[in-house]
Amino acid sequence: MIRAFRNASAALVLSLVALGATPAAAQVAGVPAPQNECQRACLEGFVNRYLQAMADGNVDPELFAPNARFTENGIELPLGNEGLWATTSAVGNYKLYVPDVETQQIGFLGTVMEVASSSATGPAREPEAVGLSLRLRIVDGKITEIEQIAARPERPLGPGAAAASSPFPATGAAVEAMGSPWPGYLEAVPENERMSRAELVEVANAYFEAVERNTGNDYYPFTDDCLRYENGMIIVGPPGTIGMRGQEVQGCTEQLQTSLIGAVSSIRDRRFVAVDRERGIVFSFAFFDHRPINWTWQLGELFKIENNQISRIEAIFIRGPYGVCSGWSTYEMCRSEEIQDIR
Repeated sequence: MIRAFRNASAALVLSLVALGATPAAAQVAGVPAPQNECQRACLEGFVNRYLQAMADGNVDPELFAPNARFTENGIELPLGNEGLWATTSAVGNYKLYVPDVETQQIGFLGTVMEVASSSATGPAREPEAVGLSLRLRIVDGKITEIEQIAARPERPLGPGAAAASSPFPATGAAVEAMGSPWPGYLEAVPENERMSRAELVEVANAYFEAVERNTGNDYYPFTDDCLRYENGMIIVGPPGTIGMRGQEVQGCTEQLQTSLIGAVSSIRDRRFVAVDRERGIVFSFAFFDHRPINWTWQLGELFKIENNQISRIEAIFIRGPYGVCSGWSTYEMCRSEEIQDIR
């Protein structure tokens, strides 16, 4: 049984959503309930315009609201000259959109090209791909909120420094190597089979419940052909799937039953920011705490859901300091493991 509503506060969040209300913890203060002005193609167009504006370094007042808020990797920054805005040189090729016409938000996984030095005094480097998890909010035809996670390649510090030590490929390069998103993401669910927003969020949250403090005997809501990509690499998949190390990987359920027993001490600040009911996709931000080793994964992750089961998972994430928050939640919600349906 899905353990999605573990206490009355979680049930209250979803009941308020069902009634059309939005609890303060699930909404950025002061943002009015949006009108459905922008449909799928329009929302995707805002992502394309945003990425190009970042590459051009142009904070166009026709595109951005005067008080547009911007965070990168959980830190609020000035819009236009910090973070990827200071270093992006071009838009990448991989683009996976999750538009939410109900809330006028859109989630996105993709890449941009970044030009950076190896250190403040090191030589210039050739453009390198950076993995990007992104959320935009659109109000009155302008971008009002930008939330992004930038997964940069590991870079040596200074001339003559040692090469990167990670055994894994750089996230941006690995995501680019995927070529294009899985065609199944574009397939519409028959209208009479579409799940409600609350139902889709509940199933996506069941994945977090399954991973958090996993015992090997929990509820695992996966299809038999479930496949999971993390930072452009296949981590688990159906029988015969070859993963990042050239070896056959475990299945989505099998891995949780045998390998990830108690690996994650907490999954918190679970912010479900875009739900595409037509295609059965949920996009979320969350934090995976690993208390024994004192670090946190900060991630953007999406789920393709069919008949109450997850068939595809894709995430771009970075390692952050233990206990880091998103910059969009209150402290109490950052520490909470309950659902936040962001509207």
